[in-house]
Amino acid sequence: MTVLPEATAGHEVFGPDDLGAVLDKAAQVVGADRVIYPEEAADGGPSTPLGPNVSLYRSRTVFGVVRPQTAEEVRRVVGLFADGRTSARLHTFSTGGNWGLGSREPAQDGAVVLDLSGLDQIRDIDVAQGWAVLEPGVTQARLARLLEGSERMLNVTVSSAGTSVVGNALDRGVGLRHQRVEDLTGLEVVLPSGELIRVGWWPDAGRTTPVYSHGLGPSLVQLFVQSSLGVITAATVRLLPRPEDLRVVRLNFTPDKVEAATAEVQRWVSQGLSRGVVKIYNEAAAKAYDSPAGQYLVHVCVDGTAEAVDALSGIVVTEAVRSGLFTTVTDRDARDPDAPNHDIAVRVERAYAGDPDPTDVLFEAKMGRPAARLDEEGGFLFFLPLVPFTGPALARVDELVEQVRVETGTRCGVTLNALGPDLVDCVVTMKFARADDEAERAHRALDRLHELFVAEGFIPYRLGIEHADWADRLSAGTGARAFARLLKDAVDPHHVIAPGRYA
Repeated sequence: MTVLPEATAGHEVFGPDDLGAVLDKAAQVVGADRVIYPEEAADGGPSTPLGPNVSLYRSRTVFGVVRPQTAEEVRRVVGLFADGRTSARLHTFSTGGNWGLGSREPAQDGAVVLDLSGLDQIRDIDVAQGWAVLEPGVTQARLARLLEGSERMLNVTVSSAGTSVVGNALDRGVGLRHQRVEDLTGLEVVLPSGELIRVGWWPDAGRTTPVYSHGLGPSLVQLFVQSSLGVITAATVRLLPRPEDLRVVRLNFTPDKVEAATAEVQRWVSQGLSRGVVKIYNEAAAKAYDSPAGQYLVHVCVDGTAEAVDALSGIVVTEAVRSGLFTTVTDRDARDPDAPNHDIAVRVERAYAGDPDPTDVLFEAKMGRPAARLDEEGGFLFFLPLVPFTGPALARVDELVEQVRVETGTRCGVTLNALGPDLVDCVVTMKFARADDEAERAHRALDRLHELFVAEGFIPYRLGIEHADWADRLSAGTGARAFARLLKDAVDPHHVIAPGRYA
């Protein structure tokens, strides 16, 4: 762990009603045009300057927004709150694209928001060794453009090209290669005291060391993932080797074959026939990919040398046909300009190859509008449990989702992301129109999904702001939550960093 220069001794001391003075000081640090002061709302309380969110979660009361542009500015702003005597705590977001879970909103009322989108520098990059030092405001489209034509690529997530690489990794988002948290090798953190430290592996001009995130002693990188122990101002992120060739095999099957078909796909994954995350979409989720109506869709990626790709894709196609479970089996859509879904197939393969598509065509097809208008116009909720990768478990997912549809009238899209031969990240989406009672029904569906899936032992690994209290209910280890709170009290005795969705 590298300790950088400590915050200036003798923090400013403010009383509990001096938040305005703190924001004035923050304006001196970041510039007056980069601080939003709270205006009085119609009820006489503070306003909510973050705007709407796509999930129609209740807007939290926010006591101001500060938009720093450097790690040093973040350190100085955090230092203004370090004595804990102000009436607000600090909530941070990267680019604000945490759609379906709360977008930019804090989990609780009464925060001052640190908008880190202005920290948008790619500080350093080494393509040969496979790493980049990124600030929270760096989008996956920008990093992918920089890597274009090189021997390295980004582990792309299928969200908007404008989303934050660092922010998504810190919330354990899933890329097309693996969970992105696996790409984090080092973090730069402003602690609640205002001290700036670096943990994990960090590039050192004085010596060349291989990238290894764990270091000596306790590994500290994961301590700051899904935590409220500090403000992340930069991360060292792995860049993956770019395959020489790549192909995606597309399969379809009917809903009555869920158990058998997913068990067959699991066999392929367990035997190493695929690379990256195999994706399985239910009928609702598959629509965005022009899949035949009423059928599930599977994408199986194979990559490597050209010879390996030919061999592996041929094996997968042969196995799929032999099983008799699939209505469509093809690995040629991206190479056949006359294929009905040729354009979509090309975009899918390019995403697996590290191109997040700056035009967001598939993202807009799924969401119904551009990312820039999603919070203002869209209606969308996420539920994200982990499920065993077995045919019976995935068939049970299908049954639970259908039960929720019957009970609430909300039809859920489901994407099953295979994170290996034993584990599936189950992404359940609820889209709704804002104009009628669909939003209320979708929120009831989300509550019901939590209840039914958890009762089945399918535990969510990410939470939305209205379900933060589930973190206590879902703790796996005896004393784990108490120990986490002990760490919080030790690192942040004044609770300068606002409680988040996992606090």
